[in-house]
Amino acid sequence: MFHTITVRPFEYGLVFRDGAFQNLLDPGVYWRMNPLGRETIEIVSRRAPWLAHEQLDLIAASGALEGKAVVLDLADDERGLVWIDGRFDAVLPPGRYALWTGFRRIRTEIVKLVDVRFAHADRDAILAGKNAAALLDVQDVPADHAGVLFVDGRYVETLAPGRYAFWRNRGAVKLARVDRREQALEVPGQEVLTADRVTLRLTAVGAFRVADPVRAVTVTDDAKQALYREVQLAVRAAVGVARSTRCWRTRTRWRRTSPRSRGPRRRRSASSWSRSACGTSSCPAR
Repeated sequence: MFHTITVRPFEYGLVFRDGAFQNLLDPGVYWRMNPLGRETIEIVSRRAPWLAHEQLDLIAASGALEGKAVVLDLADDERGLVWIDGRFDAVLPPGRYALWTGFRRIRTEIVKLVDVRFAHADRDAILAGKNAAALLDVQDVPADHAGVLFVDGRYVETLAPGRYAFWRNRGAVKLARVDRREQALEVPGQEVLTADRVTLRLTAVGAFRVADPVRAVTVTDDAKQALYREVQLAVRAAVGVARSTRCWRTRTRWRRTSPRSRGPRRRRSASSWSRSACGTSSCPAR
């Protein structure tokens, strides 16, 4: 028995015999004889650019898609980027894919995962595409901060403020954000014995700025807390060797030069809280 098959200009026909792919029919009208029902023909539209089929591996291996479709076969260390009609469409994980050409403008790019950080001229459009959230981890470094990047526990680089994307499942990524602005530090209510056994209650107030972001996150788990402890020790060391009368004279001199009596605050260069172990540079006490 003969029957007619019509493949329209924007379609292809996939021919199967006994369930196995045989060949591809171009647009046109075909007279087919199939008395035993061994042949089946599936009509697929090129208007839908993605060819998704359970026998895609056999169809691609046959060579029937050559010149008609773009075939991507992505390894474990590769990802695919797909643009359709000049607009980004999808990020592809490892696997085999095929997209019809001719009817739609198709552009593809294969990315080798040499670096865990993803950088691309069309990054923002790519991050908004299909599968991007599942394959890419997006992290931001705020203004006036530094981003210290570690991969698998090893330091990689220090990042400037901005947005960054990292491939998922390519190592343990940690981005430590370090504030580079000047910050206030107050150590209140320190009861300290002077050299002549007089108890003084002191409050230390000052400011600091991180000078080395890498040391600030690698030498100590909390740079500000480490600096706080160093200030406590510095206050105790300075007052513990002084007599109470000297402390009172110093207190009187500070009052005479305080903001209330002398205008804007002046930084005291005699007091330095800097400790290289903290990775911070301190501003002198005020």
